[in-house]
Formats: sequence, C-alpha cells, structure tokens
Amino acid sequence: VLSKLNDEITVLEFETYRSGKNLVHRFTPFYDEEEMGLDHDALNDLDELDTIIVPAWEDGFNETFLGENCWYAVRISSPMISRLKYIAAYQVAPVSAVTCYAAIDRIEKYEDTGKYILYFKGNAKKIEKIPLGDNKMAVRSCRYTNLQKLLATDTVTHLWE
Repeated sequence: VLSKLNDEITVLEFETYRSGKNLVHRFTPFYDEEEMGLDHDALNDLDELDTIIVPAWEDGFNETFLGENCWYAVRISSPMISRLKYIAAYQVAPVSAVTCYAAIDRIEKYEDTGKYILYFKGNAKKIEKIPLGDNKMAVRSCRYTNLQKLLATDTVTHLWE
C-alpha cells in the first residue's frame, strides 16, 4: 500500500445521503478501473504501465497530435500522471489503428476542465499500423498499456486480453 501512496496525492470525496433510516454512501475509489481504462487483472501490473492510448479523429490528429506536438482535454487518472512517459494515437474509423506515438515532455492541467494537456518532447513517431483486431470494439476512451507491449502486439485488441 505504501508504494501506491507515493503517487500524486488527490482529494477523494466521500458523501453520505440519508433518506429516513437508509444511508447511501458515494465515493471515488483510489483506483477507478473504468476511469483508468484497465481490466481488474491489470491493476496488479500498474508499475509497468507507461503509455496512454488516446482516440483521435482525423482533423484533430493532423492539426494537434502531428501539427502542435501535444494532445489536450485528456482525462487521466491521478495515480497515472507521474507514470506516463508516452502517448499513442488510435485513429478512429476508417483507419481504426494505432499509427504513431510520442514521448511525453510534461503534463499540465487543461483550463478548468479537470482534464490535462500532454506536451510531446518532439514530433510523434509514425509506426506500422496496429489494427483494432477481431473485437471490433473501437478505442472510445483513453486506455493504458506499456510501450514495449504496444510496439510488439499485432492488434490493439490483444493488448487487453
């Protein structure tokens, strides 16, 4: 547990609501699996995760990811901010593949949105397309992986099997 507490500290909200004698508790767990884009088994391998895969539409991909060497309005789980070293772009249909990645220079808060902007160390590196695969469930939100695992896989689907 102590190794996980070395991550960036965030405020966790805990709320209790009462209706008659019934109590309902609402809270944000320390690691929200859905928010982090992880399956349950991947929580054991958090130390290996260093890459965020973001979905990108053609216009934003060309203008921002390739043109401005950054990507913004990204929802990142707080414990992952200090772990991320790379960002990879999954181009949505009709491409439906990861096509490039970049080393992250820094991550900053993006306006007052609760999201972040990721600045690259340089230009994104184009790679041989890594297609979606058999699942056909497109990458609709950010997901985490390891760069070496990403570059070694034959399909995006195989990353989370």
